[in-house]
Amino acid sequence: MTERHPLDEIDLKILSELQKDGRIRNNELADRVGLSEPPCRRRVRALRDRGYVSAIRATLDEKLLGYEVISYVLIQLQSQAQATLQAFEKSIAAIPLVQQSWRISGDADYLLKCVARNVEGMHQQLLQFSAMPEVRNIRTFPVLGVAKDAPLPIPHHPAASDPAQ
Repeated sequence: MTERHPLDEIDLKILSELQKDGRIRNNELADRVGLSEPPCRRRVRALRDRGYVSAIRATLDEKLLGYEVISYVLIQLQSQAQATLQAFEKSIAAIPLVQQSWRISGDADYLLKCVARNVEGMHQQLLQFSAMPEVRNIRTFPVLGVAKDAPLPIPHHPAASDPAQ
């Protein structure tokens, strides 16, 4: 297990700024958080090494790229045996239109975020899921529109970043 060092106020400011703009240049980031460039660069590298920054990537507009249908799909498996979970995860990893997948608890075992070019494409995805021997039940929720898309709230007090407190 990785040792967690508490975040200080500058680390939290860096995380907040990176979340707003992952392409921010180091000199601008340093100015915004009140550091010179070399210590700012070291802190960003340390935050990445410690796992606080898992990826920096562009968020693309699905519709502009031709994916007219976005849906969330709840999948209930035949069992929760490790072999079943692994087989299902391997299967969905091979489907590029499954954008995200979360293992969840409750009435379903997985929540998937999927994109498709059209309703027929979504239907084909559902048929693909139903053909998987691990799948017992599927519930689909097509997205009509985005009501909120916000960044992760960054705590403003260093003690708030320690989940053990």
